[in-house]
Amino acid sequence: MNDNYGDIALSNAAYGTFGALVGGLVVVGALVWAVRLGIRTRRRESAPPTPSEQPRLPDSGPVRETSEIREPNEVPLTTDKSERLTPRQVQASGSKRSDQQERPRWESER
Repeated sequence: MNDNYGDIALSNAAYGTFGALVGGLVVVGALVWAVRLGIRTRRRESAPPTPSEQPRLPDSGPVRETSEIREPNEVPLTTDKSERLTPRQVQASGSKRSDQQERPRWESER
């Protein structure tokens, strides 16, 4: 057997090890650069608000949620079936506040 094959295999292993080492150093360098960039960016940002700058509850207490009965807006009818509606003829919201705000009950009347 020829000893040249052993030298070639050994040199390929050395190149692979050296390549892995260089690749690892590149990755570590990129991570260090990213952390330093993040620190510099964080220093330029404004400080977080102090407790005195935080929003406060109104004197009347917390705002409660409101509940109301809604009903759908009807699409306006055109005078002629071939006429089309323009955007200004159609109302913006899909529903409106109902005139009757009492909740319907499932109980039958006695």
